[in-house]
Amino acid sequence: MSRIGKNPIAIPSGVKVKVDGRKIVVEGPKGSLEREIPGPVEVAVDEARKAIVVTRGAEDRETRAIHGLIRSLIANMVTGVTDGFEKRLEIRGVGYRAEQQGANVLFRLGFSHDTTYEPPEGVTLSVENNLIIVVRGADKRAVGHVAAEIRSLRPVEAYKGKGIRYVGERIRLKPGKAAKVGADLGG
Repeated sequence: MSRIGKNPIAIPSGVKVKVDGRKIVVEGPKGSLEREIPGPVEVAVDEARKAIVVTRGAEDRETRAIHGLIRSLIANMVTGVTDGFEKRLEIRGVGYRAEQQGANVLFRLGFSHDTTYEPPEGVTLSVENNLIIVVRGADKRAVGHVAAEIRSLRPVEAYKGKGIRYVGERIRLKPGKAAKVGADLGG
C-alpha cells in the first residue's frame, strides 16, 4: 500500500464532498473544485469518521503509481477550498514596478511598452508597495501556473539580478568580466 495513499483525508467543518461515479466535487468557503478520478482508484466518503478514503482496486504498476498522487490532489482540493493557496513574487530593478488596475495588474518592466496581465477565473492578484505581487486562489495548480506566467514576463537576469522572482528565491549571480590588469596598456 502507498504510505501517502492509505492515509484518510479529514473533512473540516463547512466543507461538502460529493463523489459521483468517477468525479469528485469539493465545496467550501473559498469556492468549489472538481476532478476526474482516473484508472482503478476508488474514492469514498466515510461519514462516520468524516474523512475521504482513497483505495486502489488493482496492484499493477500504474495503479500503485497514481494511488498516492490522487490522494494528494484531493487533499490539496480540501485545503484549497478551506484556506486557499498563495504565492508571492517580488520585482527587483530600477524603474520596475506593478500597479493594480481592477482585477488586472499593469507591469512596467523596462520594455518600450507596459504589460497588462489578466488573471484567469478563480485566481486573484494583488500588489503591495508596487514591488510585491500576491497570487491567491483555491486551485493549487492554477496559482502556481499564474505565478510562473508572471515570473516569465521578466525572468531574473544572471548578472545584476534584475527581474521578477519568487519571494525568498535565491539567485546565483555570474561574476561578469574581470578587469584586464597590466596587459597592453599602451606606451
